[in-house]
Amino acid sequence: MLLWLFFKPAKAFDVLSNARPTANAVFFGLVVWLVAIPPVLAYIGGSNFGWRLGADEPLFLAQDVLVKISIGYFMALLFGFVSSAVIAKWMAATYGARLSLGIHYALMTIVGAPLVVGSIIHLYPHVFINIMVLVPALIWSMYLLYKGLPIVLRISPERGMLMASSLIAYLLVAAVSLLGVTVALWGRGFGPAVGI
Repeated sequence: MLLWLFFKPAKAFDVLSNARPTANAVFFGLVVWLVAIPPVLAYIGGSNFGWRLGADEPLFLAQDVLVKISIGYFMALLFGFVSSAVIAKWMAATYGARLSLGIHYALMTIVGAPLVVGSIIHLYPHVFINIMVLVPALIWSMYLLYKGLPIVLRISPERGMLMASSLIAYLLVAAVSLLGVTVALWGRGFGPAVGI
C-alpha cells in the first residue's frame, strides 16, 4: 500500500474508499508505529552527529535531553495526528462525508506517510538539509489530502477541496500555536540548555 502512494495513489484511495477500518485497529496497528519513526530517527541522528544549525560546529545534547526531546516530539506528532483526524471527523458532518473515526484515521495515515518517509533525513540532522527534504514531502502530503479526501470520504471534488482546505488551515494554525508554546516553554526553562 505504501508504494501505491508514490506510484498509484488513486488505487490506494479506491481501496480505502471501500474499506471499513476500525479506529483501534488503525491507531494501534499502524499509527503509533509510524508516528514513532521520526522521533527515533531524530534521536539516532542527534546522538551520532549532533544538530547542525548552520555552518558552525554540531550541537551535541546530553542523552537524557535527547530522550526527553524525542518523547516530546513523539507526543506532539501523536497529538497532531489524533487532533487532525478528530477535526476531520467533526468537519465531515458539514460536508456530507463519512463519519467513521476509523476512516479518518486511515486517511490521515495515508496523508502523513510521505512525511514519515521523508523523516529518514533526521538521521543526518542538519536543519537546512532537513528542510530541503521535508518541504517536498509536505507538498506531497498536501497533494494526497486534496486528491484522496473526496475519494475516501465519498464526497464531491468541490466539497473535498473545501474540506481539505479547511484541514490545511487548521494544521497551519496548530503548527504556529505549537511554535508559540515551544518558545514560551523554552523561555521559562522547559527546554535544553544551549550554551553559545
